[in-house]
Amino acid sequence: MGGCVPAAGIGPSPADFIRTRLPLVPLSFRPDIALHQPTPKSGLIAFLASQGRTDDPPFWAYAWAGGAALALYLRDHQEIVDGRSVLDFGAGSGLVGIAAAKAGATKVLSFEPDPLGQTALALNADANGVRITSANADAAADIVLAGDVFYDADVAARTLPTLAAHAARGATVLIGDPFRRDLPRDRIEQIGAYDVPDMGSAALVRAGIFALRP
Repeated sequence: MGGCVPAAGIGPSPADFIRTRLPLVPLSFRPDIALHQPTPKSGLIAFLASQGRTDDPPFWAYAWAGGAALALYLRDHQEIVDGRSVLDFGAGSGLVGIAAAKAGATKVLSFEPDPLGQTALALNADANGVRITSANADAAADIVLAGDVFYDADVAARTLPTLAAHAARGATVLIGDPFRRDLPRDRIEQIGAYDVPDMGSAALVRAGIFALRP
């Protein structure tokens, strides 16, 4: 008899899986922030398969270099978001939004299209004692923070017009990115840089902080 293929949705809920199988670990570069992160024993790939998500990488499960750099920039420049509203654009794990809340943002919104990412973000926000509200990509905010949203040409083509629209409305748009090929260099000004880990690796990469020109 052939093997059985698990039906999507069988097993623990996404929230239960993340809470119990992805331990809450303080970040090496910002130990005041802890995120649920996978380990080799978490069974993340098998869980994604059980949810019918074999074609969707779990971007939300890791701290990316651009988000890590933004988290450090907000630690060092809290005045940028203190007393202001923030939209964490392409929020993933919620790292950048959590950093903004800790820096004194009055309201933190997050745009994360992946439902599993939304679940992980909510758990991470709760674990760090901050409040983050889910929002659309065009939600109004004083500051728009975008970590790692130019990782390929297709995503860059869809992302830049939305960020440009925010800037045109008067929002300050800050981007964190490890100098990827599709970063719109003709539209941005570098204002900082950090050596940070990327995607769970211990090796450090250089990631810049960039302001998007209106």
